[in-house]
Amino acid sequence: MTGRLFALLALVAAWFGVAVLTAAPASAHVELLASNPADGARLTSAPALVSITLSENIGIQPNSIKVVDRQGTDVVSGPVFQPGEVAEEVAVKLEPGLPDGSYLVEYAFVSADSHPVRGTIAFVIGTGPLITSAGAVSASTGTDPVTDALFTTFRWGSFGGVALLGGLVFLLVCRPGGRADPAARKLITAGLWLSGVTAVAGFLLQGPYVAGRGVGALFDGELIEATLRVAYGKLLLLRLAAIVALAVIVRRLLAGDLPDRLRSRYENLGIAAGFIVMLSFSATGHAVADKIMFLSVGADLAHFGAMAVWVGGLIQLAVLLRGKYSASEAEPALARFHPIATRSIVIMVVSGAYLGFRLVPSVEALWTSAYGIVFVLKLTGFAALLLVANLSRTAVRRGISGRGGTGVVTADLRKLRVSVGVEVLIVAVVLALAAALSSMSPTG
Repeated sequence: MTGRLFALLALVAAWFGVAVLTAAPASAHVELLASNPADGARLTSAPALVSITLSENIGIQPNSIKVVDRQGTDVVSGPVFQPGEVAEEVAVKLEPGLPDGSYLVEYAFVSADSHPVRGTIAFVIGTGPLITSAGAVSASTGTDPVTDALFTTFRWGSFGGVALLGGLVFLLVCRPGGRADPAARKLITAGLWLSGVTAVAGFLLQGPYVAGRGVGALFDGELIEATLRVAYGKLLLLRLAAIVALAVIVRRLLAGDLPDRLRSRYENLGIAAGFIVMLSFSATGHAVADKIMFLSVGADLAHFGAMAVWVGGLIQLAVLLRGKYSASEAEPALARFHPIATRSIVIMVVSGAYLGFRLVPSVEALWTSAYGIVFVLKLTGFAALLLVANLSRTAVRRGISGRGGTGVVTADLRKLRVSVGVEVLIVAVVLALAAALSSMSPTG
């Protein structure tokens, strides 16, 4: 088993290396390509409008472009619109007859993968001095550090919530008798609450995160309205609705007196609700901004789903191996989880390799960019996780064969408790790195 595992890892590493070397840069965040007037331009007459051309079509986002004079007075005379047939170009009209002077254009857009891009452009009418965002007009061009930290922390929590919910598969397939176990049920309930709370927090934080403002703007009506207009806000509300539905479904699935016919129906509903929850992540992440969007989103869904099933099973397994349960109860669950875990790992490795191929722009980016360094750290953590998981599988295999296939020997159970505990700790670190990656630009 160890030899096959290392052979698989070597194959994927070789594939990933070739893929990264030949990969074209992924367009993970929207970028400014051009503007009219250009930054620093000196004009002899006032323009009728200011236009900005972006690297992707993000639609019309209200209030995403502002133009102010030296005193900070808004000189825009209409809403953001598309001035021509180029979908990536957006503009605002200016008040007619603007006097000579320096003007500052402040733009703030949300890319398809839910990340903000902000900046300023300055131009002069006449011969006056050119002002910038550091001059008389203040412009928020950076993310507030506290808001950024909270945004990433709640992303981490949302990943953890989905992982806990993935333990439902373990209870239904590997340990049906565990549906009545209070400790196992509490983990599923914790997953529901964590997923719901982080969805609400993510919705409220998105406005300040995009606008570069602090947590004091969490309940700002204009920012909440702006979040509702973009796909990210709508998908978060969809996620929240799916979590509420999942809470009702889980309560019925964990009931001991549910007829088989109804149980099958609720299992199908649970799969649908879980798919919506995971889709709300994949449809707002880096994968959705890739040029081959459907393949990348599909790979991200497979990666995320396999992670939830594997990690959720590990956490439930940790509960089962606390020493309060007999070997005769643990052995069937372990035997059933073993092939599920193996398939999940293969799916995670293959889909993760593809996503790395699509998102990492070059092999040099692995050590020259913040995204690449965190990506390598995540890969390292995942490799360590696979090594420890192999120890767990070895303990299971030896245990089952230790008594003619009828039980798990006590010594192997002790080893299994340690290895599974270490796996859960490593998982927490890997999920934290994944949350950090989701807030970073692969090209930055």
